[in-house]
Amino acid sequence: MLNGEKNIARPLRWAMIGGGRTSQVGYKHRTGALRDNTAFQLVAGAFDIDAERGKEFGVNIGVDENRCYPDYRTMFTEEAKREDGIEVVTIATPNGTHYEITKAALNAGLHVICEKPLFFTVEEGEEVKELAEKQGKIVGVTYGYSGNQMMLQMRAMIEQGKIGEIRVVDLQYTHGFNATDQGEKTSAAQKWRVDPKVAGPSFVLGDLSTHTYYMSELIMPEMKIKKLLCDRQSFVGTRAPLEDNAFVMMHYENGAVGRLWTSSINAGCMDGQRIRIVGTKASLEWWDSKPNQLKYEVQGEPAQTLIRAMPYMDETCNADERLGALHQEGLSEAWANIYLKFAVAIDAKNRGDEDTLKSLVYPDIDAGIQGIRWIENCVRSADNGGVWVEFETKKLVQA
Repeated sequence: MLNGEKNIARPLRWAMIGGGRTSQVGYKHRTGALRDNTAFQLVAGAFDIDAERGKEFGVNIGVDENRCYPDYRTMFTEEAKREDGIEVVTIATPNGTHYEITKAALNAGLHVICEKPLFFTVEEGEEVKELAEKQGKIVGVTYGYSGNQMMLQMRAMIEQGKIGEIRVVDLQYTHGFNATDQGEKTSAAQKWRVDPKVAGPSFVLGDLSTHTYYMSELIMPEMKIKKLLCDRQSFVGTRAPLEDNAFVMMHYENGAVGRLWTSSINAGCMDGQRIRIVGTKASLEWWDSKPNQLKYEVQGEPAQTLIRAMPYMDETCNADERLGALHQEGLSEAWANIYLKFAVAIDAKNRGDEDTLKSLVYPDIDAGIQGIRWIENCVRSADNGGVWVEFETKKLVQA
């Protein structure tokens, strides 16, 4: 159980790029990083493309006005002059800026935590991974709900053979908040998400499905996709060529099959992230609408509902719980869990502790690159008429 005690010697000096007053994600990053005041300390930021608005915002959340910078380049230069300069930076900016800023941060000697999707191409990801290794720095990716403890419970039960051999993987991340084009007219954050120059080659495949895809990899680390088929649509026509709805069919190397539905036009849906893993003996199912519960259904037996923090749960699950079984945990706690693991990873990297790094389960740069690879394969399949593509080689194959 986590009770707020420190896991590293001292809080890391942390800054944000983006995440200001008009950001949709900035508060999630801050509530995650600053949850216990023992892992990160927010000391600087370039919070907004509007420098004055960014400075006003930074001061209002307690940052020294002299460390609220007009842009990230100025921040890197000025912070490098200080003995108490920043050590790690979060990038909470539009997708098209991630690659440039991440490289600049690594070259400035900083660890990086970045929004998803990480970059536009796998080649960019591999280049940055090589740079991070050269600099001895961590790059983490904020797949937020992957910090929910039930992911580790599912992982443990699968490893222990509780559901048998996996046959079917059923994934969903949908909502209805873009069922019309109203968001593009009123929200700058929504407008850039459907601009290919800024968002990249996808909308909901990158914005939503990368979360659920990574969570499936966390839960089933031995399961590898052999090939997939993607069919994507732009039901709001002005979003084309980017999709607001997509279906993906998957074949795994062990013979299992899977499907993923991702959508922002699922009208009326408020909480549409769902994971169901079907094995030869039993099934596991988790919904974000009930994040503290895990359905465990053994063939021929009454269905069970497992509850977070109960003593029958796996120790890897309960190690990350905070409030006890009586009280509900949700997205804020999940973000806090991944940020705490980022801090432990950064601290271990600084100390050369490879054993700790190998034992940590968190969304690292490899998870970010795999998310890019997922998007590339889905887009290539869809743009070639919804055909099967080999997942790794990118070679088109017949169904």
